[in-house]
Amino acid sequence: MAAQETVEHKYVYDFAEGNKDLKDLLGGKGANLAEMTNLGLPVPPGFTITTEACKAYLTTGREPDGLAGQIEAHLESLEREMGRRLGDPDDPLLVSVRSGAKFSMPGMMETVLNVGLNDRSVVGLSAQAGGNDRFAWDSYRRLIQMFGKTVCEVPGEEFEHALDEAKRAKGTKNDLDLDADDLRGLVDAYKQIFAKHTGREFPQEPREQLDLAIRAVFESWNAERAVLYRRQERIPADLGTAVNVVSMVFGNLGPDSGTGVAFTRDPGSGAQGIYGDYLANAQGEDVVAGIRNTVPLQELEQLDKTSYDQLLGIMARLEEHYKDLCDIEFTIERGKLWMLQTRVGKRTAAAAFVIAGQLVDEGLIDLDEALHRVNGAQLAQLMFPRFQLDHDFQPVAKGIGASPGAASGKVVFTSARAVELAAEGESVILVRRETNPDDLNGMIAAKGILTSRGGKTSHAAVVARGMGKTCVSGADELEVNVPAKTFTVAGHTVGEGDVISIDGTTGKVYLGEVPVMPSEVVQYFEGSLDPEHIDNALVRAVHRIMTHADGARRLRVRTNADTGADAARARRFGAEGIGLCRTEHMFLGDRRELVERLILASGEREREDALAALLPLQRADFIEIFREMDGLPVTVRLIDPPLHEFLPPLEQLAVNVAVAQERGEDVAKEEALLAAVRRMHEENPMLGLRGVRLGLVIPGLFAMQVRAIAEAAVAVARDGGSACPEIMVPLVGAVQELETVRAEAEKIIAEVVGDSGVEVLIGTMIEVPRAALTAGQIAEAAEFFSFGTNDLTQMGWGFSRDDVEGAFFWRYLELGIFGISPFESIDADGVGRLVRIAAEEGRAARPGLKLGVCGEHGGDPDSVHFFHEVGLDYVSCSPFRVPVARLEAGRAAISTTGSDSR
Repeated sequence: MAAQETVEHKYVYDFAEGNKDLKDLLGGKGANLAEMTNLGLPVPPGFTITTEACKAYLTTGREPDGLAGQIEAHLESLEREMGRRLGDPDDPLLVSVRSGAKFSMPGMMETVLNVGLNDRSVVGLSAQAGGNDRFAWDSYRRLIQMFGKTVCEVPGEEFEHALDEAKRAKGTKNDLDLDADDLRGLVDAYKQIFAKHTGREFPQEPREQLDLAIRAVFESWNAERAVLYRRQERIPADLGTAVNVVSMVFGNLGPDSGTGVAFTRDPGSGAQGIYGDYLANAQGEDVVAGIRNTVPLQELEQLDKTSYDQLLGIMARLEEHYKDLCDIEFTIERGKLWMLQTRVGKRTAAAAFVIAGQLVDEGLIDLDEALHRVNGAQLAQLMFPRFQLDHDFQPVAKGIGASPGAASGKVVFTSARAVELAAEGESVILVRRETNPDDLNGMIAAKGILTSRGGKTSHAAVVARGMGKTCVSGADELEVNVPAKTFTVAGHTVGEGDVISIDGTTGKVYLGEVPVMPSEVVQYFEGSLDPEHIDNALVRAVHRIMTHADGARRLRVRTNADTGADAARARRFGAEGIGLCRTEHMFLGDRRELVERLILASGEREREDALAALLPLQRADFIEIFREMDGLPVTVRLIDPPLHEFLPPLEQLAVNVAVAQERGEDVAKEEALLAAVRRMHEENPMLGLRGVRLGLVIPGLFAMQVRAIAEAAVAVARDGGSACPEIMVPLVGAVQELETVRAEAEKIIAEVVGDSGVEVLIGTMIEVPRAALTAGQIAEAAEFFSFGTNDLTQMGWGFSRDDVEGAFFWRYLELGIFGISPFESIDADGVGRLVRIAAEEGRAARPGLKLGVCGEHGGDPDSVHFFHEVGLDYVSCSPFRVPVARLEAGRAAISTTGSDSR
């Protein structure tokens, strides 16, 4: 039993005891130091304190039982191996104390070098280095600076000011010009700074230094910058960090010493070659801090060819061993090379695809692994144009990068003006306080959208992403004055017709036109680049990996499209049908008056006249879409607007009537309209008369749409084409609602279709929690389910999608209640459970039930994996995100089948 307890509470591992697969326990840095040690590479000896120790410390506020004794035992072992004792005044062992989480978090947590130096051992260090006093005192001042800032929260700038003052007194800007006496004086200054801020002298006991440094690394896991980084990178908050205690090797011993970083391939482009930086007579933080200019790694060959050749050999060995781009840190101590760290290196999106393809060619990985090495977020980055900021362009404002891309154009403040100028061939940026559904035409016409309000799930953001339009939202520095057709920002007044540029990735806004670089990846998807016959490694790699993803995936990928143009573009991007055709979008603009007449009709005759006028327009819409999809399934959602989108604003109408009455004008018609609008007014339109409820309350509305769909399908079939319509009834909460609509629809379809051979499916959208919980009943009347996860999230959480992001989501993200907005990525535990219940119970009632999703989550990479796991048949997303969904569906498939080897 005692032996079992020892195993369970083992908190410290020598490097020789670990390996690269123990990242959960030893962190990435510790696991890789262990791996290099086992490979026989020159790694300074040391040991790793596990993430379990960190988590225990953070939970209780004290070191777990047994940790201190284990550290002591491993320290004694390290001292025996090195032949030196920590802080020995005559021949000191010095160590570095470094963080190391499972996932790389560069610069987010703490490191302390030269632990073990004090007023006595600094003399021994000098003797150890052959009487090099300058080196010893330089190392001591570094310890006080790093220890003070990291462990005791002494303001780092005070140390920097003291260093600058020492250099000024010496008449130099280079720290290497400071001699031993200068550095001895700097140590005294640093000690005074330390004492002033901590109320105590700098600790002289080496073991106290070590223990305090270890605790500081533990605590840095919850430092503000680390928390923010984890949130940004979606790294779980409960992993903790390991602590690596490594015997020091010194790159600051003179010109035959130095430190550097190296990459086995270019992390920017993926090109093969020698990439890195080297700095002679320096410690590692000097390279990162940029206090002196580094030289290209290639120059090391002239400075120390033996170390250079050894480094290249190790780099090749590590890349072959890890089968990936490696990021390496090294130190040369008087001509001896030491490896301080290796990890799978971070890279740009372009490099990720190129390197994956190269490694397949080299036989290091297979195509499944290449597919695993890239992701949809990277592919999305590659699809957007980007600004060429090689000139002096300074942003005047910054909002939220709501929909990536780069766009320049003339400022317009109304949708009508956007449409007008775009028709004349002008590029325009639509600027609004916030957009609404009536702005759709202007948003379609514009190259980009800029709003002073809203967030990533605002109307502007959601619609722009759906269309692949660049969008910056929530740029609250802008004072937008629509009547005056101006906005002001940073002392500038910008009027209609002035040119601005917006970056939907960074959220930055520029005055004037910034040159853009087109995306070759989009040109490839649209068919204007042949990957087999162009000298473009990126496009060839994307083609190769996408082809493999398409072959591997089980999930089909459809698109959300409301026009023939959207449908055509989505097909070029690889869409296999339409999963959501939103008919309410067809009724905006010029047709809005007809819908308003229908909703406000006072009698049967008025209603029938409005429906008769709408029928041929709807039929023409569907004919265009069916022809573009050419036999692929098209899911048409019957009209589902919140009612207020088609009615005049109550407040404005009331004001207009009151003003006209005051003037003595005849307002009988306007008064009747006002009375009707008041009668239809809703306090919460999103939960009011919409979807199936509207179709049941307004006789003939759904019937007109069903007839238009069926007639369009028959027309396409008779012209020699093929149409596969699927009619989707929205907002169903009870099977009786669907049964009522279905009974009427089946009669119309039978009458119209006849012997044409056209088949029409009838199903429903699962977007009301009750529908998900009664899916077994609803499936008896539905041939398919499509999950509307936007509304399902809204109703499941009780959030108003249009209001909550600006109101409090920022605070929820800050507190860690959300890792990411549930409107961006599916809430698998809550909303996802509703999806899972509906899928399981629906298929139990109807085994052949077709299942898909058409909310925003259909194009989100993480959500696609969830939908694959739940067993849906397809996802549907905006045309621009179809390639992303295809890629992620392939990645989900290889992960499920066990091909995920990392």
